[in-house]
Formats: sequence, structure tokens, C-alpha cells
Amino acid sequence: MDLLDRLFRRKAAAPKKGAVTVDLFDDEFLKKLSTLALMSRRAVAGVRRGERRAKKRGSGVEFADHRPYVPGDDIRFLDVGIYQRFGKLLLRLFEEEEDLSIYFLIDTSLSMATHESAKLNHAVQIAAALCYVGLSGLDRVSVTTLGERVSGRLPATRGKQRVFRILKFLSEIEAEGETKLGPALKAFVAQNKRRGMAVLLSDLFDPEGFEAGINVLRFNKFDPVVIQLVDERDHDGKLTGDLNLVDVETGASREVSMNPEVQKKLRAETEQRQIAIERFCSSRGVPHFAVSVKTPFDQVVLSVLRAGGLLR
Repeated sequence: MDLLDRLFRRKAAAPKKGAVTVDLFDDEFLKKLSTLALMSRRAVAGVRRGERRAKKRGSGVEFADHRPYVPGDDIRFLDVGIYQRFGKLLLRLFEEEEDLSIYFLIDTSLSMATHESAKLNHAVQIAAALCYVGLSGLDRVSVTTLGERVSGRLPATRGKQRVFRILKFLSEIEAEGETKLGPALKAFVAQNKRRGMAVLLSDLFDPEGFEAGINVLRFNKFDPVVIQLVDERDHDGKLTGDLNLVDVETGASREVSMNPEVQKKLRAETEQRQIAIERFCSSRGVPHFAVSVKTPFDQVVLSVLRAGGLLR
């Protein structure tokens, strides 16, 4: 580095605690997004485009049914052939395609920011890639951040050229507050009347239970997909001795004597919790993906796509 570089080079600001620290505008990352979008198109090769769209009765191009003509109907849709053969005035009905709306719901509570924001970083990378896949498929994509409440919202957009707007939004996310999926997702539902697929990216560490939030989506006609971020360090069994454990979200503390017996109990409870999450989602037909932060984001996205999580 020469003298001018040292004089004028700005010192990079240290990232805030709980902030996203991965570079979503990195050339290598952007190349991977393009590759994933291409692979997703191959995955649905031979599938009719309309099968990935919500259909409703309207004035589209695919015939659906007849109904009796009533005064005031558009006579252009009268079935002339039926009238000539049977003398009945019937109106032709068609299927109208709607864009699939995909909502990405990112948990930005403080539990997502542990271990240098490992889970939050992984969540935004996965969300960025899946957003790009959705935009490439001409779907409507939006992003919402939530914890105790809805904390941020990027309105629905479409078209691959909008991906940089999404990347900017994701890059500026900061974790804060507690996890309260039930109230937060109730607020989300109230703000979004257009139904669609709702992809929740969260560690599911909700003391009141994550189930309430998933049910809010289900009961309000959204199609939930759960991507659970898992960091094995959250259950590190290497801690021993007398400890003062502090809840990262609430600040509540508890004195614990960590010994082999307590460690064994914690491991058992962790396993039971994971089994309960999987059973809940499976029994309700909710696609669920438990994702380690050690797994590269592109592998995660391919697994989700191949499993049909976003290709319906």
C-alpha cells in the first residue's frame, strides 16, 4: 500500500452488533444467484407455467366452464355453437392466471444474532437466493422482518431487475428485541390481504411456542414454508462449572451448575424439541427444512427447490 492509499483510505466501520455482516453484492454471490435461478428453471422444465400460478375465474384464455346468460353479460362470451345446436344462451367462463405471491418472513429477534449473526447471515443469503429464483419465475416477491412485531417491510415487486432493491433491504437488516411469532404474524396477515406462499426463516426460539405463528398463517389461507436456522453452538455441551446464563433477548439470568447430568438433560430436551417441530409441521402439511449454518446457502436453496418447497 503506497502513501496516498494510507492517507486517503477510509477505515471500514465496525459492524453493529446484530447487523448483517455478509456481502450480498459480492460478485461470487451474485454469480451463484444466477446459477440457482437457471437450475430452478431446469427443475420445472416440462411443467406448465400456469401450474405455478393461482387460478381464478375471469376472462383469461383457458376455457373452464359455462353458466347461463343473464342480461348485462358481455355477449362476446356467448357460446355460439351451443346456441346453434341447442338454442341455449350460455356464457363461456375462462381461467385467469394470477402471479404467485411469495412472502419471505425473516426473524430478526436477537437470538438470530448470536455467534456473530451466523443465523441471520445465513437467513438473508437464503432469502436473497430464493427471492431471485421467484423473480426469475415472474412471481411477486416481498420481504418482511419481524420479532416482537413487524419491524420492516419491502412491498411486493417482480422482475429480475428488482433483485438489487431486495439485496439492499436485506443488507440493512438489524436484529433486535424478542421472538413473538404469534403477534408478529397476526400483524403481517392484517397488512397483506393478497394470499400466497409465506416462507418463514427463523430459529423458532419463541418462548410462547412457534406453533401459534404457523397457525396464524394457515388459518388465514397462506401456504407456510418453514426454514429453521440451526447453529449447533446454541447447544454447546462444552460449557462446564458454575455459570450465569443470560437470555440474549430478555436479559433474564439464571445461575446453573453445568455438569454431565445437566448436559445430558439439555441434549435430550433439544432433541425432543426438534422432534416436536418436525411432527407439528409434518402433521399439518407444512414443508419444514432444518438448516445448519454450516451448510452453504446454495446447497440449502437447491434442497428446498428439489423438495418442492417453492415449486408448486
